[in-house]
Amino acid sequence: MSRILIVEDDVVLARALKNWLERERLQVTCAITAANARRIIANEEVDMILSDLRLPDGDGIELLEWMKKNKCRIPLIIMTQHAEVSSAIRAMKAGAEDYLPKPIHPETLYPKLNDVLLRTRKTKRKQTDILQRVSPPIREVERRARLVAVTDMSVLIRGENGSGKELVADLIHRTSARDDKPFVPVDCGAIPKELSAAEFFGYVKGAFTGAVTDKTGVFHAADGGTLFLDEVGNLPYEVQTNLLRVLQERRYRPIGGRREYACDVRIVAATNENIERAIAEGHFREDLYHRLNEFTIELPPLRECADDILPLAEFFLTQFCEKNHRRITGFTPSAVKRLKNYRWPGNVRELRNTVRSAALLSMTGTIDETDLDLPSTRGMESYALKVEQEERTRIVKALKAAKYNKALAAELLRISRPTLYEKMKKYGINTEK
Repeated sequence: MSRILIVEDDVVLARALKNWLERERLQVTCAITAANARRIIANEEVDMILSDLRLPDGDGIELLEWMKKNKCRIPLIIMTQHAEVSSAIRAMKAGAEDYLPKPIHPETLYPKLNDVLLRTRKTKRKQTDILQRVSPPIREVERRARLVAVTDMSVLIRGENGSGKELVADLIHRTSARDDKPFVPVDCGAIPKELSAAEFFGYVKGAFTGAVTDKTGVFHAADGGTLFLDEVGNLPYEVQTNLLRVLQERRYRPIGGRREYACDVRIVAATNENIERAIAEGHFREDLYHRLNEFTIELPPLRECADDILPLAEFFLTQFCEKNHRRITGFTPSAVKRLKNYRWPGNVRELRNTVRSAALLSMTGTIDETDLDLPSTRGMESYALKVEQEERTRIVKALKAAKYNKALAAELLRISRPTLYEKMKKYGINTEK
């Protein structure tokens, strides 16, 4: 979800802009003064700024100059009165992306906003990639993602929490023919059961108490693009039924509406749940599972991708230092050893948070082992051995069930053949007679 900062001292206009943008599923923060805007830009993630030209403590051009000085590369659109068009042109020369003349209407705001956000997304996608990772298992993930991207098949990404499933979904989207359309992520576990249908399909004014205006859902927001259903295993059963119907008929109806809308959306879903167990226990529809699982990508945990740990840590360090104006030159040898030896149960997300925290704590210009503030590994090795023993047992069982056909065994395990070969080598599994 894109994050928009509105810098406007006219509270009525700011509220109207906020309402319009939130209807389009954008996250909005408002600031009344330039000083407040600078604080938000310095401390929060912002994808785009809508700023009035004249502010109580300065103007939009001064805000642009401050951003340029502090290397804040965030696109900014200036809002201005018709009589101040010359000032708006000056703002564009200072680095503004565009300008919006007042009075502002949704039909002029949305196209301009979408154009800037699309260009911003494409720029970010060139800069941020799972290509920061170099391990063979991740290269295989990338290969499979690029193969399926050119199709319209539904994809199910399976992996532990924090392993980077949304990055893989984004890679599939931006290497597909839908790249110029929206990529809309939805956290299925965060939607209250009673609001799920409204979240997905929207509603019309008067559909229920509190429905004072029409509201579009995520299927409308993702039209022509990709809808990413994160933690799809957490969807309520009733919503699963509605979702299945939409995927089968490619049409949906907002709550309380009479009209059906065509639906052109590519589905990429992700889960860390054992979906097969959920099906057996009656919590997940098997027919929906097969609709979502036309192609599977298994994302390995970070502990199985040791070659990625240090490159990722250095990437997160550089990213944090640039944003927060810190000068940290790298990691000490003891810190590098600690990073490599830790098991990372929280995966890439835990690594990112650990590096950010360490960069803030460091008082010497380099990150030492003590700055990492990682829990003791005492007692963790036995747990790791238990996990590995369980994995070895599953691989042996799959090989026996497949009569030692490695391609079939890999399918049963839902991993690629190269990954199976690596794990067989790791655990000393020999199938030669």
